[in-house]
Amino acid sequence: MTTHQDIAGTPVPHARHRIAAAPDAAGGEHPSRRGGSSGILRKIAAVSAATALVATLGACLTQEDELRVDLVATAPTSTVLGDQDASQTALALSASLFAAADGAVIATEDTVDGLAPVAADAGLPLLLGTDRAVADELGRLGTSTVVTAEGTDVSPLGEDLTVMKIDPDAEDSADELPEITADEHVPAITLFVDPAQEGPAQTIARAEIGAAGGTVVEVPGGDPGLSSASVEATRTAAGDDPSTGVLALGDTFGAAEDWASSLQRTVTVPELPGGGQTLFPGRRMIAAYGSPGIPSLGILGEQDLEDSITRAQGLADEYAGLTEEPVVPAFEIITTIASSEPGSDGDYSTERDPEMLREWVDAAGEAGVYVVLDLQPGTTDFLTQAKLYEDLLKEPHVGLALDAEWRLKPGQKHLAQIGSVTAAEVNETAQWLADLTADNDLPPKVLILHQFSLSMITDRQDLDTSHPELAITVHADGHGTPEDKLGTWNALQRGLPEGVFMAWKNFYDEDTPTFDPEQTYEVEPRPWFVSYQ
Repeated sequence: MTTHQDIAGTPVPHARHRIAAAPDAAGGEHPSRRGGSSGILRKIAAVSAATALVATLGACLTQEDELRVDLVATAPTSTVLGDQDASQTALALSASLFAAADGAVIATEDTVDGLAPVAADAGLPLLLGTDRAVADELGRLGTSTVVTAEGTDVSPLGEDLTVMKIDPDAEDSADELPEITADEHVPAITLFVDPAQEGPAQTIARAEIGAAGGTVVEVPGGDPGLSSASVEATRTAAGDDPSTGVLALGDTFGAAEDWASSLQRTVTVPELPGGGQTLFPGRRMIAAYGSPGIPSLGILGEQDLEDSITRAQGLADEYAGLTEEPVVPAFEIITTIASSEPGSDGDYSTERDPEMLREWVDAAGEAGVYVVLDLQPGTTDFLTQAKLYEDLLKEPHVGLALDAEWRLKPGQKHLAQIGSVTAAEVNETAQWLADLTADNDLPPKVLILHQFSLSMITDRQDLDTSHPELAITVHADGHGTPEDKLGTWNALQRGLPEGVFMAWKNFYDEDTPTFDPEQTYEVEPRPWFVSYQ
């Protein structure tokens, strides 16, 4: 039975007729049929209405005639099909799904919407147009009978075809076609479509997958890792071998050569808090900022671990009804703290013990709270400090933040000036984090760049935003009046490299007044990450 499914629901019937096991009533073997392929019998009903619509270019279709369709013996290689040329989409699917077919449905651009459900219900290949490529495909299939709409001239396809013409707009047009009886196993085939990319190619693809007894799954944005539902649908479709049987339609699913690896990642990579594997735009985050046990650094240090989780969850709940995306609670933990003293290592930064932070990271993960480790490195570099917390960053729910305000040049001290970092140093850290993520089969990580002045990240236009393993996010740290904060927000977006997300901070003491959730989400563009200090 053909099924259709969206990522939020369970499969529902699409075809009118069920595929049921039955003996092969055709008797003989089609001369073009490949051995071992599955066969489906389609009996043409001999009713007066159908007979009146049969036009003959070659032999007549009689009551005793039967049409047989053989599917391919094994599922096709997983790939992404183009959707810009509907005729080519139809040909590619026909070649991938059908080994042989006595009958086929021929549509034009004007009749494809009406004939698509006919093809799906009858289990026949659906082709578009009457050009040479279509004729060649009919020859490969060994087609002797075509079904088309009244008024369609299919003579360019050959003189020996039997033509059955129907009115696709008639409610009973599909009743003129046979019930479906399957005598062998049907290969497991799933087609992913992006519901926002409707058009003739998708109409044809849905019909041909339906005709082959496959399943159509709607995946918004073409991202299999977008949500728990899309991940589950992908894992169900891929089974033990993502390299076969999972087709996708359209550019939103990425390049064909990358599709198998994309499926493999979706099958193996753990999900993030809130579900799915896509960080942004798969979710938004609301974070409590600070450092455990140090109330002066932010709200995260004002209570113990359990109460901090509850507080972060409460903040996220205030935003949950304001956006379509899941809203996930988060911790942004100041992991290395800017210091007025050089310390034993002379870098003016105090590194918190990774073992102490492990308790917070683990508890957060169990509670569905994302964690960002924030670095204030002093005179050392970000990568050196990030590597101190490599084990924590190997957790799927842990990301990284670079706070350039506290990145000092040799001889500088904190608060004497605003610190800064070069794009080259950010890129070096980003490359390391991306490699760590890929090497450990982790979902993408957020990489936050704190900024309230353009001078804090020099050569910002040179930031490398090409890593699919990272969601690079500029966090606007300005405080004060709404006018001041929005001025900083808008300034930071000028010249921002493509692919960078935006984040916002609300200060309880320094903002006058502090934005409420509605005001925060009225900021344009709406921030993907919001922290409270």
